[in-house]
Amino acid sequence: MRDWLAALEWVHRNIASFGGDPGRVTVAGHSAGGGAVLTLLGMPAAQHLFQAAISFSGALADIPREIAEQRSVRLAELAGVRPDLRGFRSTSERRLTRHQYEAGLLGKRGLAALLSPLHDGVPWGPVIDGDLIAQPTVEAIAAGIGAGKPLLIGATDDEFTTALETAPRILRHLPRRFTLPLLAREGSRRRSWLAANRVPRRDSIGLLGRFVADEVFRSLVVNVAEARAGEATWAYRFAWVSPVLGWSCHCLDVPFWWDVLDSPRVARIAGPHPPQRLADLMHATAVAFVHRHDPGWPSWRSEPGTARVFGADDGPQLTSTEYDGALPLV
Repeated sequence: MRDWLAALEWVHRNIASFGGDPGRVTVAGHSAGGGAVLTLLGMPAAQHLFQAAISFSGALADIPREIAEQRSVRLAELAGVRPDLRGFRSTSERRLTRHQYEAGLLGKRGLAALLSPLHDGVPWGPVIDGDLIAQPTVEAIAAGIGAGKPLLIGATDDEFTTALETAPRILRHLPRRFTLPLLAREGSRRRSWLAANRVPRRDSIGLLGRFVADEVFRSLVVNVAEARAGEATWAYRFAWVSPVLGWSCHCLDVPFWWDVLDSPRVARIAGPHPPQRLADLMHATAVAFVHRHDPGWPSWRSEPGTARVFGADDGPQLTSTEYDGALPLV
């Protein structure tokens, strides 16, 4: 996090030399980077360094200090060093990287290890240390930190469904009454989510993938937008389905936002003929937000629940119900 601040401070000092305005800096990020943007938005020490923010498919960590300490001690044990700064500096980054996933699980194995990130949160990330981060990010935003900074935020429909494609084949054919409890432990929460998501799924992979998307990404969009109820926040939903992968998955939207559909390897995830008109629209939206701090549709503040849909031409372009499916998990 101090690296983030150092980079933004460099930009603040030097952007004028490149024709930029230090008073009009927009920070943007995707996935962990989208979570970093939200962390910065709720971080008092960062407020003077940027004026607007974009979070694409952001995921937050907000690791409690005591959990970070437990995982760090476990990592030191696995690496064979003392659990302090000198100990970690005495070994290689490669060795620490090799052991960090196992250390984050704190002894979990098998299915418990597979589901741990969903049940216990991302194993590593920004720590609520009482210094840079005094409280969880959404609570900080609700308390008014980041007020006055326009925010564009959203997610894809099936963020991590493709990651489940490698699950055992039998998982595809099991009834949802057996598979969904693996992810949603509370029966009432599970039933509420199913009631709000009656869209047919072709198999259990689709159902579980949509639940993960709602649990980790889409519910965060609602939580942040509601925490900023009095602020300028715009939500979007990316719904275009890849003809190659069969899902509107994590990272699929990135070449559209940047308008680089002709770049190498894009066809591997988007097919040989992804819609250029969608890239034109999304890139223009991002540029409009950076320049005017307004992407061109009603904000969450003025019409709660409103989101712009980027997807097929035959669907609604702007509705107030796009994130209703995630509400039971908010």
